[in-house]
Amino acid sequence: MIERFLGRLLRGLRAGERKLAWNDPSVNRAPAGITLKSAAFASLGAIPKRYAGKGEGDNVSPPLTWTNLPPGTRGLVLIMEDPDVPLPTPFVHVIATALDLQSGGLLESALTSRNQDIKLGRNTLGRTAYAGPRALRGHGPHRYVVQMLALGKSLDLRKPPSKSELLKAIAGTVIGRGRLDGTYQRD
Repeated sequence: MIERFLGRLLRGLRAGERKLAWNDPSVNRAPAGITLKSAAFASLGAIPKRYAGKGEGDNVSPPLTWTNLPPGTRGLVLIMEDPDVPLPTPFVHVIATALDLQSGGLLESALTSRNQDIKLGRNTLGRTAYAGPRALRGHGPHRYVVQMLALGKSLDLRKPPSKSELLKAIAGTVIGRGRLDGTYQRD
């Protein structure tokens, strides 16, 4: 009840699209030619509850596929953010680096801390794992923006990066990008 009241009270407050990694100067000059899709939800469609965060869903990452990586791609980075959260900056749900360039995608639940093949950065909660959608009740629908960044060089990070650390590390190396937006709402 209190959460729903707060959600309605904060309904007009949103971090904003302009603060997504997608619009950061280290990223936004790269062409948007990568096609990013999920078998779980369509572009701008509702994300199934299964992929929602702890206490709401199963907190497993959705399956993803990508095509049209630019020639010269040497590394891939994936970031999922919520620009509609009532905070100063978008909520980072997951950062993944060292993705397999040949795979063309990720299976469901691939972005867990147990997956040794993918290096995860720190989400807003400070954890190196996927944190599924879990918008504030009553705040209205939130967009969840999955962003794929192609790098012209491989990325070698010594520790799991935060979003700001990652953006500094990839400055000048982003050669392509793609995104998939989904929505989720808790009433």
